[in-house]
Amino acid sequence: MRLRRSSPWALLGAIVAIVAVAVTLSSFLGTVFIPPLTALRLLLGLPNACAGTSVSPDLCTRWGEIVWQARLPEIVLAVIAGAALGISGATLQGTFRNPLADPFLLGISSGGTIGAAIVFDFHVGQVAPDLFLPLFAFIGAIATGVAILAVAVSRYGTVETLLLTGVALASLLSAVLALLLLYNPSGSQQVSYWLLGSLGNASWPVDGIAVGVLLITGTLLSLFGRELNLMQLGGDVARSAGVDVRRVRIRLILLASLTTGVAVAFTGIIGFVGLVSPHVVRRIAGTDYRYVLPGSALVGAVFLLGARDFALLVYPTSLLPIGIFTAFFGAPFFIYLLFRRRAGSPMGSL
Repeated sequence: MRLRRSSPWALLGAIVAIVAVAVTLSSFLGTVFIPPLTALRLLLGLPNACAGTSVSPDLCTRWGEIVWQARLPEIVLAVIAGAALGISGATLQGTFRNPLADPFLLGISSGGTIGAAIVFDFHVGQVAPDLFLPLFAFIGAIATGVAILAVAVSRYGTVETLLLTGVALASLLSAVLALLLLYNPSGSQQVSYWLLGSLGNASWPVDGIAVGVLLITGTLLSLFGRELNLMQLGGDVARSAGVDVRRVRIRLILLASLTTGVAVAFTGIIGFVGLVSPHVVRRIAGTDYRYVLPGSALVGAVFLLGARDFALLVYPTSLLPIGIFTAFFGAPFFIYLLFRRRAGSPMGSL
């Protein structure tokens, strides 16, 4: 049942509360077992967090380091990457007026994969792999976005042309990736693992960079809610309301590329977050992009964090590639949404 028009902000507030609860519960899960109550005390920074237990002070200190230096950075990165993919997916679906548009369809994520493959295959930046891998992945994603922008600024930059350009780039980049893997088969295992997505690169410096970029790009994207609403009614209607459709489209693609680039740079390829999250928000809060954009970011954060927790529940001693679980949950859920569509509303009412 769709919420009343006056309640979307209340819904967003509820999702924020869900994110906070999810972050707290996620801190209980990890490859090292820590009693939940003790983990909560450590998370809250309470003195004598291990009081009343038989745990030694040294072990309690190590547990505190695990919670604050291993688990929390990983949890925060999941929230950031999920939010980035969610809001990017909503932006691209609104920009192209296509319910299937997302960073993967347009080849932005594939560009990041090429950057990562170059690092693995040609052993670039071996002295500082934690720096060069995200840097090259980010450059690859942005380069793909720039290629799409080049088409957008041309006189052929229609919605259909941009969408088909993205699909063609994704196919071309997949072929380039296959050639790179054939060139150096020894790097294929690393690339394959990276393609499945991982939170293994999480650290407080990484989280700080990702949060900084997401705050800027996410805030700017959220300001385009009114323009996206008008663009859903068609280019002529949007222009009659004073919207420069071409300029807005260019800005949205650029911002979505930057936002996706941050997620891909630090987590690898994680599918279905940017595709499913906007549809979930539209079904429960309506099609107003003033709410869809921030709502998609929040739902994406919950989705990716839930995938991380489920991976640990399935295999507690090691964090499996998180992209496996987003695909397991995202694909069936998206099929469910397809069969639950309601005719007559924007975006196919997905």
